[in-house]
Amino acid sequence: MFLAVSLPFLNEIVALFLVSVVIAFLCYKIKLVPIVGFLIAGVIIGPNALGLVQDQELVDMLAEIGIILLLFTIGIEFSLEKLARIRSAIFIGGGLQVLLTVVSVVGIFLLLNIDWKIGIYTGFLVALSSTAIILGLLSEQNKTDTPTGRLSLAVLIFQDFAIIAMVLLIPLLSGEGGSTVDILLVLGKAVLVVIGIIVLARKIVPWILEKVAQTRRQELFLLTVMAICFGTAALTNLADVSLALGAFLAGLVVSESHYSDHALSEILPLKTIFNAVFFVSVGMLLDVKFVFEYPLLLLGIASGVLFLKFVLSSVSLLVLGYPIRIAAASGIVLAQIGEFSFVLERAGRKAGLEPGGFGEIGSQMFIAVSVILMLLTPLFLKISPKVGELLSKTPLKKLGEKRKKNSESKSGITLEDHVILVGYGPAGRNLVRIFTETSIPFIVIEMNPKSVNEMNELGINAIYGDATRAHILEHAQIEQAKLCVIAINDPDANPRIIKLAKYLNPTLQVIVRTRYLAEAEAMDIAGADIVVPEEMETTVRLFSNVLSAYMIPEPEIQQHIRELRAEDYQIMRGSIQEAHLMVLQGLDEEGLHTRAVVVREGSYAAGKTLAELKLRNEYEITVLTVQRGEKNTGNPAGSFMLEAGDRLVMVGLASRFAEAAEVFREEKPPAELEDDF
Repeated sequence: MFLAVSLPFLNEIVALFLVSVVIAFLCYKIKLVPIVGFLIAGVIIGPNALGLVQDQELVDMLAEIGIILLLFTIGIEFSLEKLARIRSAIFIGGGLQVLLTVVSVVGIFLLLNIDWKIGIYTGFLVALSSTAIILGLLSEQNKTDTPTGRLSLAVLIFQDFAIIAMVLLIPLLSGEGGSTVDILLVLGKAVLVVIGIIVLARKIVPWILEKVAQTRRQELFLLTVMAICFGTAALTNLADVSLALGAFLAGLVVSESHYSDHALSEILPLKTIFNAVFFVSVGMLLDVKFVFEYPLLLLGIASGVLFLKFVLSSVSLLVLGYPIRIAAASGIVLAQIGEFSFVLERAGRKAGLEPGGFGEIGSQMFIAVSVILMLLTPLFLKISPKVGELLSKTPLKKLGEKRKKNSESKSGITLEDHVILVGYGPAGRNLVRIFTETSIPFIVIEMNPKSVNEMNELGINAIYGDATRAHILEHAQIEQAKLCVIAINDPDANPRIIKLAKYLNPTLQVIVRTRYLAEAEAMDIAGADIVVPEEMETTVRLFSNVLSAYMIPEPEIQQHIRELRAEDYQIMRGSIQEAHLMVLQGLDEEGLHTRAVVVREGSYAAGKTLAELKLRNEYEITVLTVQRGEKNTGNPAGSFMLEAGDRLVMVGLASRFAEAAEVFREEKPPAELEDDF
């Protein structure tokens, strides 16, 4: 016997997912970001369009689950250690962004003769950015760990903390009461609960996951992870902290466990489903008729909010000492209104407050502007590197010049045949340790002022600055350098660093780290000599361990690894690895050093014989070998004519290589670097 059970919301869920699938598929076909598709789907099926979904409360609940799962996964991918490294960006950068936004909105409202209390309330709404959309896009595009991703996350974390105070202040703004002491008590309780959760969870959660994992029951592991996620979110909610922030903290705690990757893989499908619901729910709020009634007004307000948030977010990060390129890129990413603003708007409406003080029209205007800016956020992220690059070519690039000089002055040493290390993250720290232990001369370029101060206190040669700027590389004495190792995860900036470094010192060897194999081609085109994708190296390690488990002899394993790298590392051309091996190992005896250089199109060396270059007579540099395609010519004669693309391995004094750079340097710098010279 079958029981017919009627689910009143089943038709609405079917409509929600069916339309979402269709729109998402169309977005895929036209190469549009899925998030935009979900927002559009929400507009179509919402009560203000086709009306296929009327139960907004149901959708809101599902959307809340989506936000919780999203923030949980972001927390797993981040870690407490990474969070500690950006604490100044959280509290100073995030704090300034919120404060400056609120003060600016209040100032504008006072000029318009609008009550300052309404100004503060509206400032709260405008100050918040979309945690779900920004982190969702960053995660989707593997940019969470880029400078822009880290700074954006830092500001968003502070905003989530600030929501607590904002919610508590709304009754005061509406005149409904609530003392300052009460507010401080609630805030203090929230802080204590958050700290308590982190401390206790770090001790308990890894132990729980260890015991559950030993059972080898996937369903039990998934249930445990879900319990940690939602349990932590519920505990923070009891302390009047947002569920999303609680979920993020839960993810950070799980990241401390050896089973964090497994936990992430288990929860990702659920995150995808409910996260889609969230974006659909936001789209459902938009009243299309209202947009068509006031298009110019909405466009004007949206443009104003965009400009205001972009400028103030950028300024907040510039104060921390970050270059305009990074600050502006992060500023444009944060230039929308967030989903938690809707929560504040509803709370304000209950207390008798309206955005701008315009009643229902103000509420509709706020929703319309918010959704429009959310729809544009994928575009903001896409153009963020170009915006940063554009502003770095203006007089604004001098912002923070004083801070740079102060940091640079600490590295007043003479270096020769050294390594320039760009980035002091986990990979950079490991390299510094190795360089120190092996007595390899080096200098670090880092954009985090705190990290630079830390290194200077430890006696490490370090300068503050952006490695995409010529004067920073010159200060690192790039003309005398032998190697440049780029250890930052910034696929937008790395190609520029490579081109600039190669132009300043054509004999320089550039080794760059990337997270994904797909990024290797762009680095190769830019001129990198060696690219090490973490994704590929992980595969190599797994491959090696599997073969070892089957008792395959070590020489055979190494042969397979070489073949695997040769097949997948397309940037490794021919026998250039052998040339680099010579360079890296060196003939460094009696002050002599080896270098490898590529003859570039447009350089003086292209089309000249070795005798015409006078490398031995004028620079005391000897050419050991010339590689052309698959052919290597050892000890080439003076009559050997060089062609563009030839690779030379040479030996000489480091100071003479710096003098000979003009022989191999292109007549003009690449077009995108011309503003630096």
